[in-house]
Amino acid sequence: MKSPPAGLFQACVLHEDDHLLVVHKPAGWNTHAPSPFAGEGIYDWLRAREPRWASLAIIHRLDKDTSGVMVFGKSPLANQSLTRQFERREVAKKYLLLTDRPPLRDSVVVKSCVVKDGNRHVSRPARPGDALAETSFRVVQRRAETTLIEAQPGTGRTHQVRIHAADAGFPILGDESHGGTAAHRVCLHAESIAFAHPSSGETVTFRAEADFKSAPHLALRSAVCDVRETDAFRLIHGASDGFTGWFVDKLGDFLVSASEGPLEPDRRARLHLLLRETGARGAYHKRLLKKVATPADAAPQWVAGDAAAEIFDVRENGLRFGLSFIEGYSPGLFLDQRDNRRRLQTGHIAAGFDIGAGSTARRVLNTFAYTCAFSASAATGGARVTSVDLSKKYLEWGRRNFALNGLDASAHEFLHGDCFDWMRRLAKKGRAFDVVLLDPPTFSRSKSAGVFAAKQDYASLVTLALPLLAPGGVLFASTNAASLAPEGFLGAVRGAVARARRSIVSEHYAPQPPDFPITRGLPAHLKTVWMKIQ
Repeated sequence: MKSPPAGLFQACVLHEDDHLLVVHKPAGWNTHAPSPFAGEGIYDWLRAREPRWASLAIIHRLDKDTSGVMVFGKSPLANQSLTRQFERREVAKKYLLLTDRPPLRDSVVVKSCVVKDGNRHVSRPARPGDALAETSFRVVQRRAETTLIEAQPGTGRTHQVRIHAADAGFPILGDESHGGTAAHRVCLHAESIAFAHPSSGETVTFRAEADFKSAPHLALRSAVCDVRETDAFRLIHGASDGFTGWFVDKLGDFLVSASEGPLEPDRRARLHLLLRETGARGAYHKRLLKKVATPADAAPQWVAGDAAAEIFDVRENGLRFGLSFIEGYSPGLFLDQRDNRRRLQTGHIAAGFDIGAGSTARRVLNTFAYTCAFSASAATGGARVTSVDLSKKYLEWGRRNFALNGLDASAHEFLHGDCFDWMRRLAKKGRAFDVVLLDPPTFSRSKSAGVFAAKQDYASLVTLALPLLAPGGVLFASTNAASLAPEGFLGAVRGAVARARRSIVSEHYAPQPPDFPITRGLPAHLKTVWMKIQ
């Protein structure tokens, strides 16, 4: 089995050729987005990540809680061939499961009718004319407290293996909805899949090793972040990862813990464990204060390991950015915008939506530029960038980020001053841009614009930006205002476009990346939309 070609994204990819993309899906990630404003499933995320994956087709699915091998079709030939093989039951799938209820026999075959009962699937005895679901189980290893079992489903009903394991008297560890004992995850893994290759006709088998011990949140980060190109991402996202009120970021060689209060003993111990698991050199903790008197009050404090240099580098999407723990609330890079910076860098926004990376004629306006991470990403993609920010210090920081990536800052504009004022001035000068980036702070105050609150004033900001956007240009609008619902945010942006008598040609709503999982316990804070506007 061939690995992905050198230089291509490899984190969760097991195999890729002209017809197939085979991945290792971690537990806790949906196959596809469950609703329009929920986090992307692995399918949605892959299609939006690489232009060559824009036409991926779902051939089969894995439950959110199940890890293991998934196959996507990349060509019409693959889609037709694999669909036919699944329908004819010619695809051989093997699962591994862990249970703490010792089976009475080493092998058993379960047959039943699997039906939907309300919001869940259940097993019931067959009636005349019913289609039966069938699963074969075989004990692989009996241990002191658990038993490892191989499952081979002969059919493909929803939750079939989970239901039949419970029917056989050995519910899966962690599968509480089917009678299993509580655990850190549902211990079910799609170990292998075998079928005839759509092109050659030869039997191919793809495998992914089961790991029921590792924490699901770490497996998810390993799946979405290729360490060769990205070493800055969120490791723990509060309640979404089972740690209410606690957040941990990996920034290159360092971990940064964050919570409203001091670092509690149990979380301090877990932070030390994360140091060993991730290979990080040092750890810090910061208080999430609602009011900050001085930047020093918001700066993270050293906890363990080595201390960071005054300025240190991290990698993101193959680029380098300088960060610092002594500059205040943020170290210089907002991690939840990583996927959007990649979109700007590559020019691939989503399936069917591209902005033409590599064109030196592409003009980009980055308002509220901060340390110019968006600007460096756009410039790497071939654009000429105008960066605007109220802070001279952050614009200088941006120039250093350009230099880190071999970019000539003198070939780009860095405008110091109020963004609202600069947008009016640029419009009066007749300036036009192919891409306009709007990522304002949730709340700000300026002499020219007065008080700006994203929840109330985002439409006014879009109205101010539209005269600068060339026909057929792309507007990037983003906010982390937690109290602004996605529907309200989109309504504000669309309304401003309509009032300007302009039309939206293409639109892609981009939720926060998978390392910032969206759950009921911790709804989305970041809302982003890319729009091509005439």
